[in-house]
Order: sequence, then C-alpha cells, then structure tokens
Amino acid sequence: MVRYASLVEAADRDVQNAQELASIWGEIRTEFEDHHAELVESYAIMGEHDFLVIFDAPDRDAAFKAALTMRRHGLSAQTMEVVDTDDFADLVGDI
Repeated sequence: MVRYASLVEAADRDVQNAQELASIWGEIRTEFEDHHAELVESYAIMGEHDFLVIFDAPDRDAAFKAALTMRRHGLSAQTMEVVDTDDFADLVGDI
C-alpha cells in the first residue's frame, strides 16, 4: 500500500452543522473501502486548508478514485503521495 495525504478545503461544501460534517467522513470512509483504499486518519486543521486526510491505496488508480470521492462530496483536495522520513533517509543514503 502507498500512503497519500490530502489537504482538503470545505469551502465548496455548504455544511449546516458539525454533525453533518462528521457524517461526511463516515460516507467517505465507506466509499474509500469500495475503492480498496483505507482512510487512516483525518484532522481538522487551522490555516489555508480545513482538513488533512491520510489514506493508503494499493496503487495510483485507487488513489485517484479516493481523491475523486472527496470531490464528489463537495470537498476540494490537493492529494500527494507521501513517504515516511525514515524510508526517505534510506533512499537518499543509497545515492
């Protein structure tokens, strides 16, 4: 599995209350599973973005489908593949 991080903005989504926003994550988690992706963690964050979503996907196609799932729910996301810093250090050490 490959790990991805999405910086999410809810600006396009008209959320009426916190309970509605919480229910969105349950729906997204279920739909991620339909695409063989796993929602690992999600955080509300301060700043330019509203949420940080961490998920695992078996390949790029599944990651695209997961990212599109958030878009379908009215969430704008910038999704990136991430590498653990220990793994990155090993990679750099091989050069």
